[in-house]
Amino acid sequence: MELAQVLKNIACAIVDNPEAVNVVENVDGDNVELVLTVAESDTGMVIGRHGRIAKAIRQVMKAAANTCGKRVTVEIQ
Repeated sequence: MELAQVLKNIACAIVDNPEAVNVVENVDGDNVELVLTVAESDTGMVIGRHGRIAKAIRQVMKAAANTCGKRVTVEIQ
């Protein structure tokens, strides 16, 4: 399972400007760091009120990474 592609698909479904979505993946053994970058006008949509959407995205990504036996962290810029 490609975790970066999963995150990109989730983010593209949320934002108004899906062509500006970019995911950078840094792998260190079983630890995967994903850096999500969206258009400046879409940042609020990805974070949500009080960070609820960002928290939900992180939970889904942790569940997806758990199926692969990896640990994932998601950073939103």
